[in-house]
Amino acid sequence: MGVTGIGGLFFRAKDPEGIRSWYVEHLGVGSVPYGSWETQAGPSVFSPFAVDADYFPTDRPWMFNLRVDDIDALIATLHAAGIAVITNPEWDMPGFGRFARIHDPEGNPIELWQPEEPEC
Repeated sequence: MGVTGIGGLFFRAKDPEGIRSWYVEHLGVGSVPYGSWETQAGPSVFSPFAVDADYFPTDRPWMFNLRVDDIDALIATLHAAGIAVITNPEWDMPGFGRFARIHDPEGNPIELWQPEEPEC
């Protein structure tokens, strides 16, 4: 008995339909009935941070972290759509993966994570 995965993430938005549409259009998240989508098995991190931690903006109580399979292609697509993408080589972690950050139209931070492929 225990938790087998994340069943959902619920948050408030000033424009729920507009923000849902933005996530569908730019990240492919929530595009099937009830805002759900099929995810691939893989690691998920559950990590509370200190209230004054600077890993993401201190005026935001949370940050999405979404696993992606081709971070370079997604970054190019986001840039083409006029979405600012922040990268920092210091965020990338050998053996763990690469990272980039964006914000949705309401300023919510989103971290994009491409896990490193295991060596065969």
